[in-house]
Amino acid sequence: MNWNYKGLEALAVFSISTLVCLIVRWWILRSLDRAATGPDSFPQVLRQYLKTPSLLWVLAGSLELGLSVFNLEPRWHRLIENAIVAFVIFSMALMLNAMVQRGISRLPFAMAGLSRTLTRLFVFGVGLLILLRVWGVSITPVLTALGVGGLAVALALQDTLSNLFAGVHLLVEAPITVGNYVRISADEEGTITDIGWRTTRIQTGSNSTIIVPNKTITNGIILNYDLPDSRVGTSIPILVAHHADLALVEQICLDVASTVPGVLPDSPPLLLADPGITPTHLQFKFAFQVERQLGSGLVKAQLVKAILARFQAANIPLPERPTR
Repeated sequence: MNWNYKGLEALAVFSISTLVCLIVRWWILRSLDRAATGPDSFPQVLRQYLKTPSLLWVLAGSLELGLSVFNLEPRWHRLIENAIVAFVIFSMALMLNAMVQRGISRLPFAMAGLSRTLTRLFVFGVGLLILLRVWGVSITPVLTALGVGGLAVALALQDTLSNLFAGVHLLVEAPITVGNYVRISADEEGTITDIGWRTTRIQTGSNSTIIVPNKTITNGIILNYDLPDSRVGTSIPILVAHHADLALVEQICLDVASTVPGVLPDSPPLLLADPGITPTHLQFKFAFQVERQLGSGLVKAQLVKAILARFQAANIPLPERPTR
């Protein structure tokens, strides 16, 4: 009867303390939410940090109060104390991970999914080692077992691990980063959306996704349009008849380029004779610069339509179809 009474008393203390702590937690989170002035304000950020770890603190505090009332056997008492320590360490790891992830998200460049995963593994790995140390578990045998097991896994997953280390190489050397516009072959180009632990995802202009193994990127040749600068030079062909007024042709091209959005004004466009005189017509290359490779096709289309309209209005003769 005494055990049952003590057990009910401990259960009541645990339940009441849990309820009280939950009410206090709700009041604190609500106060922070009301005090927040925006998603990046300090009260809102603090609320995000405390939302999940505070639940573990409630459980840890309630268990501690229950232990102070109910005298358990030493092994059960030790087991619950270890659980309390685990709750506290895991909650601190959650807060540290949230802080690190927030710091990563505020960097001036986009971070890949692999970098976020490696950060989580590092933070929670350190937390696990600390927990084992607190529990009195020797870390040396664990690390030895992990080393032997890791060797066996490495032999079995050579292809997967090669892609993993290739992804780490991409993150460290940064030949490409998330948001870069790249070309991986003659017909495949797009924007890097994520660098994962095995593959890299590239979104094309047609809104489809190309999934490329990481080692294919590190072993191949990639054209990165955003290195060293995102601005790129491009051109459109200009074809006119032999007897066309070349000065007027050049003036029309320059005037149109100054009015089309997307053509950078700080780098003057050029009308180059390439290849120049041909048996049937004169061919030039109108070269200019745009802000990014992505979207340059739309700028070219606007230029072509505007230049053609000006040529027709000024009666610029275009090449005629050769007859036999």
